Amino acid sequence: MSPTGRDDLDEEAELSDAWVAGRAKRADGTAHGNGEAGTTADGGKAGTSGDGGKAGTAADGREAVRPLVAASWRRSARARVSPEGAARVELDEDELADFRDGHPLAAAMPVIRELMGAYATDGEHLLAVCDAAGRMLWVEGHPATLRKARGMNFVAGARWSEAAAGTNAPGTALAVDRPVQVVAAEHFRHPVRAWTCAAAPVHDPRSGRVLGAVDITGGRRLAHPHSLGFVQAVARAAESQLALLGPAPEADRASLAALGRDEASLSLGGRRVRLSRRHSEILVLLAHRPEGIGGDELLTLLYEDESVTPVTLRAELSRLRALLGPDVLRSRPYRLTGGVDADFKAVDRRLASGAVAAAAGEYAGPLLPASLAPGVVRLRERLAGRLRAALVDRGDPGLLADWAYSSWGEDDLEVWRALCAAVPAARLPPVRARLDSLEAELSAGATVLQRPGPHTRR
Repeated sequence: MSPTGRDDLDEEAELSDAWVAGRAKRADGTAHGNGEAGTTADGGKAGTSGDGGKAGTAADGREAVRPLVAASWRRSARARVSPEGAARVELDEDELADFRDGHPLAAAMPVIRELMGAYATDGEHLLAVCDAAGRMLWVEGHPATLRKARGMNFVAGARWSEAAAGTNAPGTALAVDRPVQVVAAEHFRHPVRAWTCAAAPVHDPRSGRVLGAVDITGGRRLAHPHSLGFVQAVARAAESQLALLGPAPEADRASLAALGRDEASLSLGGRRVRLSRRHSEILVLLAHRPEGIGGDELLTLLYEDESVTPVTLRAELSRLRALLGPDVLRSRPYRLTGGVDADFKAVDRRLASGAVAAAAGEYAGPLLPASLAPGVVRLRERLAGRLRAALVDRGDPGLLADWAYSSWGEDDLEVWRALCAAVPAARLPPVRARLDSLEAELSAGATVLQRPGPHTRR
């Protein structure tokens, strides 16, 4: 991008805009297209490519939308993101300074600046680092590009999560938890369509939870697969730096990350183990009950279907023992040896001590959200209920906004009402609009449920 206003950004904006220009919504507010293939403006399917490649081309020669982008557009539409809006600045200078100083990614900034700083300045780009909620903590780079980016509030303290700002590389990378490149007209909002960005999430090296994302933003010269590989390499370097600076894990203690993911991740003896959904459920239950669980009780906690036999459970446990090692998983009762640091237990401890902000910061999402295991469902609902109740009771607008603009809180009417009551007047209009929309949906749903059918007695 050129600070002198040459056509780097203007040329990018000429790419096809199949969603914003030709977006046709169904009655439920979602867009046509199922994300399985590229989608043209009239809903036709076309070929696709990877995150950093070009869009596919329809039979009439128009460019199609990549599945990653189409899915993000649908999420943005469901979140009621305005195509003409701008990102909100939520942290003033004092709040931003305090927040940055206490954030884990502050320790990785020297490495991030070393790898990205000169590249951003020399190329007239910007380097940016956001937290897990999509709030920009650092935005640095070429002075003229910084001035131009202020026009769309791409500044430190602004929230660029997908639910708040629509499709963009850092926000979408956090939403899908993988590196993402967004080119020009692939952005959901019109003011951002002149830009190209690539971002990658950064994870805690011990727990695996998402800490935030690193991003490179600029003009058309970034519309290349190398940009995606570059930010991914920087993210891995940041994670390595955090691992070097952090305390060494205890040799006999495992670490389980199960919040916000359908399959848990277990750090054990210096190795990271990706677990199946059933093994994830078993480990969550055993981590919750360190004293152990008998076979009959574990069966009822895991399976909805009462016809499942103990043989099935024993087979699952045998496979899990082979994966973890015989000294990790014991029987009679089934239990884990050596202790397990689980992310959901850490959030629970924070809440018990009254550290609501710390609990919210460590809550990466619902516990195994796709699980239907009765024991996991109870744990998930209990933890989420305790945290949201604490947030509503605290009434902190920043903490409430983190929940409300998350994928799990975007339809939480109680939290949106609490946020509307807590947010400063200058930030109230978009919150009020979202709350009004949710209440209208609730009212319409109640009307449909109450409307008598053709065979209902009057």
